[in-house]
Amino acid sequence: MKIISTHQIQELKDPMRLNTYCEQVIDFFESRKSVKKAIKRGEVLLNQSVKNGGTWLKTGDIIQIIDLENRGPKPYELAVPVVYEDDHIAIVNKPAGLTVSGNQYKTLYNTLAYNLTPSRLSNRLPHPLPTHRLDNQTSGLVLIAKSKSARISLGNMFTEKKIHKSYHAIAMGRLPTKEHTTGVIRADIDGKKALTKFIVLSETRSLKNNWLSLVKLSPITGRTHQIRKHLLSVGTPILGDKLYAAKTIRNKGLFLCATDLTFKHPATNEPLHISIDLPAKFKKRLEGEHKRWAQYNADSTA
Repeated sequence: MKIISTHQIQELKDPMRLNTYCEQVIDFFESRKSVKKAIKRGEVLLNQSVKNGGTWLKTGDIIQIIDLENRGPKPYELAVPVVYEDDHIAIVNKPAGLTVSGNQYKTLYNTLAYNLTPSRLSNRLPHPLPTHRLDNQTSGLVLIAKSKSARISLGNMFTEKKIHKSYHAIAMGRLPTKEHTTGVIRADIDGKKALTKFIVLSETRSLKNNWLSLVKLSPITGRTHQIRKHLLSVGTPILGDKLYAAKTIRNKGLFLCATDLTFKHPATNEPLHISIDLPAKFKKRLEGEHKRWAQYNADSTA
């Protein structure tokens, strides 16, 4: 038996059962189904004992995810860009269409041994672990823990909202603010308060959507699909979002990318700001939409 991850409950604002907590809080699991399977197989321990998913939790409880067969991840030899790396942490640029982790083979988690250099620290993790999720269709930066101390520290930093993430998206339509002006979307998600700061970087005319907006977004809260739901709430769903947009382009993917991470290094306390360029498809789509709009209007007036 090998312990993959340990999570101690610091605070419970509302009563919660083991299965619900694993689904909503612990980032190892990809779905409700994967939580159910892991608990049934005895791969989730509560205070070092196997419990059923309906067990009520309390502050101070310790949840452990274990590998009963003492196996590491099956390496998935997919090249993933490494943006930053040392013995404690790494930051990788996840491609769209790749799931971060879960009970499947083709995951970012399974690519890490192939792409990262093993840590030389005595408290290194057996296998590097993603510390947060991105949706399957969202590309961009994912923060990886390579040591046990970094895993704990980063977990606390996320809980205390000391890790700041920013995204870029192409939204269909025009947001309720002027170009180059910051705004805030306040719209509850699943009955909970949710806030997202944004700035409209540019606007482009579009034949299909009338307008497309390039937007930078910084979620203040961390609700599931927050950016996608918030942009939908103001009438500008993300281009390519087949889940939330009533009608959009297909087969081009979701135009949402996690582009910036700002935090203090868990070992050195050094301020870090890591950013990446937008995917090439963003610029290509915006330029193509503008070109088609201009050509159509030129033909109409000819």
